[in-house]
Amino acid sequence: MAEAESQVLCIEDDHETANLLVEDLVERGYVVRVAFDGHSGLEAILENPPDLVICDINMPIMSGFDVIDKLTETAPHLHDMPFIFLTALQDRDSELKGRQLGAADFITKPIDFDLLETIICARLARVARLNIWRPTVELNSREIETLTWSARGKTSDEIAKILEVTKRTVDFHIDSARLKLGVANRTQAVVAAVAGGLIEP
Repeated sequence: MAEAESQVLCIEDDHETANLLVEDLVERGYVVRVAFDGHSGLEAILENPPDLVICDINMPIMSGFDVIDKLTETAPHLHDMPFIFLTALQDRDSELKGRQLGAADFITKPIDFDLLETIICARLARVARLNIWRPTVELNSREIETLTWSARGKTSDEIAKILEVTKRTVDFHIDSARLKLGVANRTQAVVAAVAGGLIEP
């Protein structure tokens, strides 16, 4: 079942599909709003940010891809908002593009509402964990840089050259980040930082 008062915005130009989404999600305990085109959906997000967005990809004027791209550009503080694309498309290129833009997941039509709720619950739970966990850990800019490059597969020597510092300095910052994150080694520090949204590899 839905978390109390979890708000979902559905951006869907097909009224029948939108009505089905509203009916099912309301029955499952969500507070649901609807926008019937991408432009109205973007305005609704900016005016009153929901906890999660379900957005069709193929819409006239502004596609689902355009919505998330414009949102990232105009409201970077909302980058943690889960975005689930609803689409009849089943090609890999569309999914890859959506994920690159930050979409959390994809649901194909006809909608499997049990699967949709499972995904919604998982995404909302992840955001809740981030909101609790993030304020307890503060990494400085050097710790973020060194962990980010480490997440990209760079060694301490390679990171030192990129940042124009010594290997010892790199190891110092990674170790400092490791202690703040409460983990035993560099790999665990990278995993924890990525999972907590502190770095983006």
